[in-house]
Amino acid sequence: MPPLLALVDCNNFYVSCERVFRPDLIGKPVAVLSNNDGCIVARSQEVKDFGIKMGVPVFQVQNLIKRHKIQLFSSNYTLYADMSSRVMSILEEFAPSMEIYSIDEAFLDLTGVCSDDPIAYGQRIRQTVFRSTGIPVCVGIGPTKTLAKLANFAAKKWKQTGGVLDLSDPVRREKLMKIVPVGEVWGIGSRIAARLNQLGIRTVWDLANQPVDRIRDQFNVVVARTVMELNGIPCLELEEIAPDKKQIVCSRSFSRRLTEYRELSEALAEFCSRAAEKLRYQNSVAGYISVFIRTNPFNPNEPQYQRAAGVTLPSATQDTRVIVGTANRLLKELFREGYRYQKCGVQLGRIMPASVPEQVDLFDSEAFIHAESGKLMQALDRINQRFPKGIAVAAAGFDKAWKPKAERVSKRYTTDWGELVTVKT
Repeated sequence: MPPLLALVDCNNFYVSCERVFRPDLIGKPVAVLSNNDGCIVARSQEVKDFGIKMGVPVFQVQNLIKRHKIQLFSSNYTLYADMSSRVMSILEEFAPSMEIYSIDEAFLDLTGVCSDDPIAYGQRIRQTVFRSTGIPVCVGIGPTKTLAKLANFAAKKWKQTGGVLDLSDPVRREKLMKIVPVGEVWGIGSRIAARLNQLGIRTVWDLANQPVDRIRDQFNVVVARTVMELNGIPCLELEEIAPDKKQIVCSRSFSRRLTEYRELSEALAEFCSRAAEKLRYQNSVAGYISVFIRTNPFNPNEPQYQRAAGVTLPSATQDTRVIVGTANRLLKELFREGYRYQKCGVQLGRIMPASVPEQVDLFDSEAFIHAESGKLMQALDRINQRFPKGIAVAAAGFDKAWKPKAERVSKRYTTDWGELVTVKT
């Protein structure tokens, strides 16, 4: 039986989550902002039609925001994560196996499930998700993951598809490929697209008709696999279990510029705590830690400073105390007086499963701390999960004046008893 995969992608997901509990905003321009309310990270179709690009700083489009009365929201990741979980739990009912690709996307294996009428099955998925969650989705269907992605792109772009498109038919596939730019193919970034254009490969159809060996020689095996996938030859397996992260990064911009080492140290300690939580969540340990600090690169009137430093640990760890202590030692080397710092962060590398045995240095005291810290870290994680608002105070007692501002954040309608939606009749 030929393979059949579907990509279900939520439309303007962050905006759609806000509109579920604010139906008065349906059909009106809405945008969601990044941490610290600095940039636009999600846009309704109305905002896109105004020509506002993804990631643009808010101050650059203030005139458009006022002129068109664009409703702005601070990022509410608690709400978005819960709504994502609800969507994914519904999608699980439609296929025997599923890969959650991102917070708003999932691949479904529909092989043998809806061979008679994939379009009708896709419409059923759309209707069920919208009826149960209020989130609109589009469905792209094809024999490979790359074709399912391409079908989803077309289902979103052209309304006549009804939000569902199946590219199993080679004739329909060819018609679409001839009008879609090669840069819209999943995995083809702007740099590769520019190189392909120089070779006269401008549409998806042009790329699909290239010899695989030639593409592998001129680019890499990833692009070669993409060519095969565009021709209906599956090269990418469905990953039902998400792979562990190879790097964990935690960083934020500050609501105000920091000038003292103490303030930077407090912020960095919280970022390290968050990163260590993520590390323990996937039951991994890290053998490398790096730290960076920087001033605001968009303010030419202030002196600029940007530095990073890293260190390989004697033994890999997931202990928050070791990670925070190491990061602060690196910060002391990086910090310089006389600068107004806008951002700092920590990156954990050389990540491996905690179950993998490692040679222990007999003269490394931190190795023995790690060996005895498992129960303590588990207790800390349970406390932080139960009392998320008091995590920093309970752990460190830090002043949070530097924390990113979120002046336009909506309520956590689905996860907080005190913020349940109120219906007035």
